[in-house]
Amino acid sequence: MSDISKPQLMHFYDEESAELAVAIVKYAMERTKMDPPPLDKPYTLSELNNIVGQTIKPEGRNGLEVLQEFIDELAPSCISVDHPLFLSFVPGAPTESSLLFDLVVSVSNVYAGSWLEGAGAVYAENQALRWIADLAGMPAESGGVFVTGGTAGNLSALLAARWNWRNKANGACDAIRPLIVASGGSHSSVAQAAKVMDADVIKVPVDERGRTSGAAMKQLVDSLSETDKQRICAIVATSGTTNVGVVDDLQGIGEQARRLGTWFHVDGAYGAAALCAPSVRHLFNGIELCDSLIVDPHKWLFGPYDSCALLYRNPEIARQAHTQHAEYLDVLQQEGDKRPDEAMNPADLAHHLSRRARGLPVWFSLAMHGTDAYRDAMEATLQVTRESADIIRNATHVDLVLEPELSVTVFKRLGWNAQQYQQWSDRILERGLAFVVPSSWNGETVLRLCIVNPRTTVAGIQSIIESLK
Repeated sequence: MSDISKPQLMHFYDEESAELAVAIVKYAMERTKMDPPPLDKPYTLSELNNIVGQTIKPEGRNGLEVLQEFIDELAPSCISVDHPLFLSFVPGAPTESSLLFDLVVSVSNVYAGSWLEGAGAVYAENQALRWIADLAGMPAESGGVFVTGGTAGNLSALLAARWNWRNKANGACDAIRPLIVASGGSHSSVAQAAKVMDADVIKVPVDERGRTSGAAMKQLVDSLSETDKQRICAIVATSGTTNVGVVDDLQGIGEQARRLGTWFHVDGAYGAAALCAPSVRHLFNGIELCDSLIVDPHKWLFGPYDSCALLYRNPEIARQAHTQHAEYLDVLQQEGDKRPDEAMNPADLAHHLSRRARGLPVWFSLAMHGTDAYRDAMEATLQVTRESADIIRNATHVDLVLEPELSVTVFKRLGWNAQQYQQWSDRILERGLAFVVPSSWNGETVLRLCIVNPRTTVAGIQSIIESLK
């Protein structure tokens, strides 16, 4: 009998695998206890070619050597989004428990696209989804799925909206190009979804803070021709704009959607996480009117990448819109027809099919720490934001551009041009102080601090403001 070949050995747990497992767990423990982790910085392609070179070779390499290469040479070329002073874009601040449980999710290798194959994982994910749905005041029959991110969530929700629009028209709209009416501060992924759907988008004007009101939505819709009104498949509002963190008039916009009998989608990828914070809960009044909602736990709900909670008022509409049909999948649909709505196949609720149980790290952290801890952590980030605004307001070399509504603070350095902002941004990253990149507001270069990390301190913000002198 011949010896086991090398390709087969890849799938056996041997001495090398045992050593590698210990080393990986050790690194995971060391990384999660770093307080703070190193900020690090990106290397250029030429630098990485010189430092690292070719990593994949025909003969393979020792696993411990490859792991060390990642730790020593590749990881330092990735900016740590969980650093307390990573304040650009929308950072991430996963709990240590969610990061560690993500290892469990990967090692368990659960396929979480169907109830048949991943019932336990889907059951747990659904409880995390139910918590978010309850925060939003959605009905008991609502449900959904975790997808990769806000772009995937918006696309899937709007695909369901288009299916619903055409289904209600009984074929009359099958050959008509759909129209999405979106708030003026809507995320770029809404326009991207429209491209995929071959739909048109009209944006509603915003007020001086970048907020879209129900009155502005009504005015725009009423100005449309009857033909265009019939083309509207969805109205989209934003609960926490990415650039400045303001919440649209969800009540007013939701009422306009109801008046038109149109699907109401709320993009809360960043901001709707604050539903759990009593101090700002009133900003989200009207969110309960939504037909679909997205919230990204990997943004402000302390989960690891990649995780977006996509919720539907009526999941059956999503199932009709998204279910894929093939001979080998028929058994899943037969099983699904026997189950109540809360046990739908996750693959049937978005544009995907294959999926990992990406909601489990969030579920584990919620189950371990409790929802009260999430409330307190959310309030802590909001308080640091308010105190940061006070620091800027009281300084003489910077000017507060907008009063923060959620956890984004927008301000400017007096007398600087765009080049000076960028040079400063590069300098403080090189020093390892912070990662803050320029943005713009009303055509003017500004700075924005997006605070989602409970480890971000007022003292840390003060150091950034001081560095601008």
